Amino acid sequence: MRAHSSLTRRAALAGGIALTLLAAAPAAQATGPGHGRHDGSLVLVGGGLKDGNTQVYGEIVRRAGGADARIGVITAASVPESQDPNAGDPDRCSNSACNGAYYAALFEKHGAADAQWIPLDLDHIGNADSDAVVAQVNSMTGFFFGGGDQYRYVQTLLRGPRQKDSKVLAAIRAKLAAGAVVAGSSAGAQIASGPGMVSGGESYEGLRDGSAPGYFEDPTRLGYLPRGGFGFLRSALIDTHTGAYGREGRAYRLAADTGHKRVYALEENTALVVEHPGSGHEHLTVMGPNGVAVLDLRDARADTTTAGWALRGARYTYLTDGDRYDARSWRVRTAADKQPLTPTGTAPVPANTDVFHSVANPDGAAYSFRGTARALAETRAQSTATATTFETGPRFTVTFTKSDGFAAWSTDQRSAHTLVGLDIAITPN
Repeated sequence: MRAHSSLTRRAALAGGIALTLLAAAPAAQATGPGHGRHDGSLVLVGGGLKDGNTQVYGEIVRRAGGADARIGVITAASVPESQDPNAGDPDRCSNSACNGAYYAALFEKHGAADAQWIPLDLDHIGNADSDAVVAQVNSMTGFFFGGGDQYRYVQTLLRGPRQKDSKVLAAIRAKLAAGAVVAGSSAGAQIASGPGMVSGGESYEGLRDGSAPGYFEDPTRLGYLPRGGFGFLRSALIDTHTGAYGREGRAYRLAADTGHKRVYALEENTALVVEHPGSGHEHLTVMGPNGVAVLDLRDARADTTTAGWALRGARYTYLTDGDRYDARSWRVRTAADKQPLTPTGTAPVPANTDVFHSVANPDGAAYSFRGTARALAETRAQSTATATTFETGPRFTVTFTKSDGFAAWSTDQRSAHTLVGLDIAITPN
């Protein structure tokens, strides 16, 4: 069964969660000692990081010091041992401690000198202000945040309605500022977000109903935390598992609702490497077999009529392995092995009646949105293509347009790999 979200929604979180910190309020500034320009780097993975991805694991280890790397593994987004019915079974357990040991072993396999679980989770919230754990953090040269539910990171490492840093988070922030690498996958990438961090939701319901501040037990409801996560990255919203779960729609809607002009929509088993995170000079590089979409809303206009919500004037850029992006200038520099693609195909773009890979469609295909965008780039028979949502009431239509400024890049002169500046409109009907 496909998960609704990167968030693992457990009954233990259903009650007693203090939502006061979710009240709409101005975004909190980072309070750790390293606030300001960071000289370290981020490696943010869109989830689904495969054990054998030597490219991404190797990059994290390299940035942490190579053969001298010491990686601190933080898995507080997982359920704690007290909530795992299989905690005593090493072959079936899925909790913070056993997940931490799993990742620590992987990092040592990929060349780290040492990797250790940092003992933080919902059973050990107090450890986030422990001097002993701070000392453990200070002995590390890099950090990896695992997946699960990013709200558990908020509960574990941030304090109070203003979300001030715990001692451990302040130490990690200082290490990042001093040159350490901070990596994360799925929820571990989401938590790097600044204001407006997504807390759950599906594309169709998000387009139909809009977003709301909070954390919701309904996994289809588009929610967000106004104060965000740790704020390591500031130039855009972050979303993960994008193509696999069809999250482009929810990302466009959340950005429009919260006034963000850009989203980095990360795909699975692929990393976005960020230099100078948290500054006005973030430079990004894509690494891995899939890609990262940059959703551009600088010129977008959203409105709601009796038919429903609509977005016009948005853009879609899709970056692949080796491509670089300057967040300040919004400019793309494609990898050296890619050349501009001149489309030669004459076949029409295939029909697409499930553009956001609906969980309600048992025959749906992952990476559907990307598929239509690439098919349009590869044909000279069309300058515009449309695709629709699986759901109706209303049914939303996505219109892709190759307007002035659009370009596609390829490594084989047949297939579109990188796309820059495809116009996107989303309308109800």
